[in-house]
Amino acid sequence: MPTRRVSYELAEAPLAPGEVAIVGAGPGDPGLLTLRALSLLEQADCLVFDRLVSRDVLALANPRARRFYVGKASRCHALTQDETNALLVRLAGEGQRVVRLKGGDPFIFGRGGEEGEVLIAHDIPFRVVPGITSAQGCAAYGGFPLTHRDHAQSVTFVTGHAKGDGELVLDWGALAAAHHTAVFYMGLANAETISRQLQGHGLPASHPVALVERGTTPQQRRVITCLAELVETIAREGLKPPTLIVVGEVVRLADSLAQPAPKAASFAEGETLALVGERMAL
Repeated sequence: MPTRRVSYELAEAPLAPGEVAIVGAGPGDPGLLTLRALSLLEQADCLVFDRLVSRDVLALANPRARRFYVGKASRCHALTQDETNALLVRLAGEGQRVVRLKGGDPFIFGRGGEEGEVLIAHDIPFRVVPGITSAQGCAAYGGFPLTHRDHAQSVTFVTGHAKGDGELVLDWGALAAAHHTAVFYMGLANAETISRQLQGHGLPASHPVALVERGTTPQQRRVITCLAELVETIAREGLKPPTLIVVGEVVRLADSLAQPAPKAASFAEGETLALVGERMAL
């Protein structure tokens, strides 16, 4: 049975020349894009995208849009943040309609606020489109909620990445509170600190932990462990970024609520685009 594209109308002005849209691409599955994000992708003259934006999301953008890869991995940046800021300013100054595409949500550990400040300083109009952050996507596709009346009445999203090479300094007492879920982004390198500090602030060694690698994509892996075995589990399973660390009693629901693994998106021949960025002199 042929698929039917659902028509839609959004009550917003089209992307104007010289305007930047800071858009959340979600955690990977293109089906989790908002309609507004899809509309702006179709309008873009230039696409500035991060490392965690999936190939299938990029395939939905205007095929004539120039693509600029500005991805960042640990100690390996295609462009520095200052260079990315300058690129956005330059493209907008050329009258391009620019979509700045970020994995997850641009205002949750996405540095969207910093880029917005730069655009304001240069009198460049911009809009922000939220996306599903990886904590939401990984939990739903991993088979457990982030909150539950019987297990967790609050949830905290935490960056597990220390600035520079320093110690990860967090409010560990608050994160170890009862009936609470803590979600660590970019936390693999500091897993030992996370395990030690949470146990030191009162959580038992048996407290459940979920590790979700490449959540919502066909490559998703979900591993259930506990605080005492967190570091050993990461090493044994060979988990790599991006992997989310979820600590909380809600993880015990994973087996009963688990969903089928995500399937690869399917596009017509020639539609899928390679992750090739265009780097130009700033």
